[in-house]
Amino acid sequence: MSDISSQVLPILLLIAIGYGLRRTGFISDGTVGDLRKIVVNLALPAVLFTAFLEIDFDVNDAAIVVVTFAICMVLYGVGKALQPRFGSGHEYFPFLMTGFESGMLGISLFGSAYGLSRVGYFAVVDLGHELFIWFVFLALLLARRDGIRTPGRLLGAFIRSPVIIAILTGIAASLLGWRDALYDGPIVGGVMNTLVLLAALTVPLILLIVGYGIRLDRQGAREALVPVAIRLAIVLPFALLLPVLLMSSLLDGNEYTQAALFTLLILPPPFIIPLYMKPGMPDEQRYVNNVLSLYTIVSIVLFVAYVVVDSA
Repeated sequence: MSDISSQVLPILLLIAIGYGLRRTGFISDGTVGDLRKIVVNLALPAVLFTAFLEIDFDVNDAAIVVVTFAICMVLYGVGKALQPRFGSGHEYFPFLMTGFESGMLGISLFGSAYGLSRVGYFAVVDLGHELFIWFVFLALLLARRDGIRTPGRLLGAFIRSPVIIAILTGIAASLLGWRDALYDGPIVGGVMNTLVLLAALTVPLILLIVGYGIRLDRQGAREALVPVAIRLAIVLPFALLLPVLLMSSLLDGNEYTQAALFTLLILPPPFIIPLYMKPGMPDEQRYVNNVLSLYTIVSIVLFVAYVVVDSA
């Protein structure tokens, strides 16, 4: 019970503190927006660069990338098929059926329970999903919002993202065998230690931001319940069975990679959806935000339950 408490309580307490900060008005939305910039542009890239630097890639990792990318594609297709019956009147229903909020929630949950030193396991599992988000999901969002279908613009957004830069440079440095040289060098070693310190900010800041962002009333919860229940009915069997089925083949029997795959598959839809929606749709914006808030709460509950069972 002591081990379980040490893994679970920090997650719940930090989210509760973040929620309390909003309810009491202790900090403003602008402050949280600035903290989110620190996470996205500094802390999270530091985590991902150091995580991918530590990874020794093999054929199984490439297969996992294909699997997670395929899952995202299938989920979007299912969302389009189910929209006439379950998402009628909601233009963004298919987007709520696919994609996972790995950056602002997955890494913080996994890192807080299993340690930032093991975030690399989650990063590998998430790589196929990141490719889907940047080259398919974002393209579909932009096409729906303003008709943009230019590959050049999507590629530009991809290569300018601090998160993607961190992933690609971390992979390149790992493949080139620079790991020891980076940590042992007199100057670059200091840079690496700075990245380690920045990475330590990631989990507490993200969980505070997640807690702050939970806003849900009874009416909104009832409306959001349908898409949340439908998506969970689809992804939860994947989350429970896929890590077991792939454990001896693609996951090499590694319990942390297994936990990482489960964590990814229970996460809510990407938080970027409201940022790329058409303007002048207040009801749809409220609907999407309610779904994201409710799904975030459910994801946290499922993850905590998994950690308790896993630890036991």
